[in-house]
Amino acid sequence: MAAEPKKKLSLVSRIIRSQRMGARRTVVEEMFNDLYNDRKAIYKMNFFRGIFFGLGSVLGATVVVTLIVWVLSFFVNIPGIGETIHQAQQEIQNR
Repeated sequence: MAAEPKKKLSLVSRIIRSQRMGARRTVVEEMFNDLYNDRKAIYKMNFFRGIFFGLGSVLGATVVVTLIVWVLSFFVNIPGIGETIHQAQQEIQNR
């Protein structure tokens, strides 16, 4: 008999959690619909957002790779690693 109240409590807590999640979902949907009544505006905004995200990613990666190659250029005179770094620099310059 002691197990029954525990099951009821877990059932009650599941119902409360479900109601809270439903309420949150409803609030988020209402906020979304209030901000964006026009679907075309949403698609347009997401399209440009995607373009700028892609452009920023490419530019950021270019800067990071450039910095890495620049830092590695300081280690060209070190025996062992220097030859590999020099070959990588030559390959980048040839392309």
